[in-house]
Amino acid sequence: MDTHAHILELKQWLFEKALPLWWAEGADHVLGGYYETIDLTGRGAKGPRRGRVNPRMIYSFCEGGRLGWQGPWESAAMHALNSMLDSYRTDEGYVAGLMDDTGALTDASFDLYNQAFALLGLASIAAADEVHYAEARQIAGQIHDYMRAHYAHSEAGFHETNPPSEPLASNPHMHLLEATMAWEHVDPEGPWRDLSEELMGLALRHFIDPETGAVREFFDLQWEPMPGDKGRRLEPGHQFEWAWLLVRWGAPRQHEQALAAARALYDIGEGHGLDPNHDVVIMALDDTFAVTDPVARMWGQTEWIKAAIAMLEICEADERQRYVKSLNRSLVALKKFFEGVPPGLWRDKLQPDGTFIEENAPASTFYHIVCAISELVSFDAVQDSRNILKTTS
Repeated sequence: MDTHAHILELKQWLFEKALPLWWAEGADHVLGGYYETIDLTGRGAKGPRRGRVNPRMIYSFCEGGRLGWQGPWESAAMHALNSMLDSYRTDEGYVAGLMDDTGALTDASFDLYNQAFALLGLASIAAADEVHYAEARQIAGQIHDYMRAHYAHSEAGFHETNPPSEPLASNPHMHLLEATMAWEHVDPEGPWRDLSEELMGLALRHFIDPETGAVREFFDLQWEPMPGDKGRRLEPGHQFEWAWLLVRWGAPRQHEQALAAARALYDIGEGHGLDPNHDVVIMALDDTFAVTDPVARMWGQTEWIKAAIAMLEICEADERQRYVKSLNRSLVALKKFFEGVPPGLWRDKLQPDGTFIEENAPASTFYHIVCAISELVSFDAVQDSRNILKTTS
């Protein structure tokens, strides 16, 4: 199957199966918000729900609408937004971490990761709905100001706790950067561009190891790698995800250091982060690139797709075939995770022996899939435009 056919198949899956299913069965139409998972019979599963799920659903349905889904994307997105604001938003203005299946908060603590996705969800609403733009902008500004006031690191980025404690982590900053870049487009007068610059500077100075070129996961309070195995951890999916962000940030700015770092991260992900038997992105390596966790998660495949597209956008002509081939491999890898489950769901964990762990489909993964499909659709449109230009010139 060629790339275009893969993209059409994924878009059809999204419009005809996934978005309708997650609105019908993934949404809790009694208590509000979205279930944490859908079981393999296609029903929403009761249980605790993390604060990050609703904003990811806001993004997913808004993006589905932007891509052309004719279903009730706005109702589905507002269902998630209302739950985030009514059930998870604290008096201080940040989004809490966990509630039980009765609607009671069981973890109201601050988590930087949750704020990153709250900001992304709010940016999605602001971009998609003029009626809610002002409210989304105001709430996002309050989250930003609260983080600055209570969790800002003296050099750059943010602490995880107050008072500060180790470890600090690159992953929430990666998603925060994704959110601030989204806000740059919908609120160019806000604080977002400056924060994007700060976060990218932090990544280039500290997250990316100067010797290997790889992104590390955990750091001490001075942004130095944590001692022991924790500080040595590398995740191939994050090498790809950072490569994508570095291009998205660096290409418009013509920032050669960022683009060079993106190319190096892609090479690490592709060269060391794939299971050679199944050609899928695995979970973790150490800083010598030895495998420490061979399980392959669904989200890693989506980040491979996004990074391959980013590389195709900045590569030289003689490199193009390499990245086209890599993109097609990533699409084949992703499709493995849709096998053997009801349409609209997915597998999450592929084991080294080639079998999947039998478990519910996690709602949080939907954001990754939708983002990859969105990148694919944009890429496909550009390729089609170029082909038209070639045939009419």
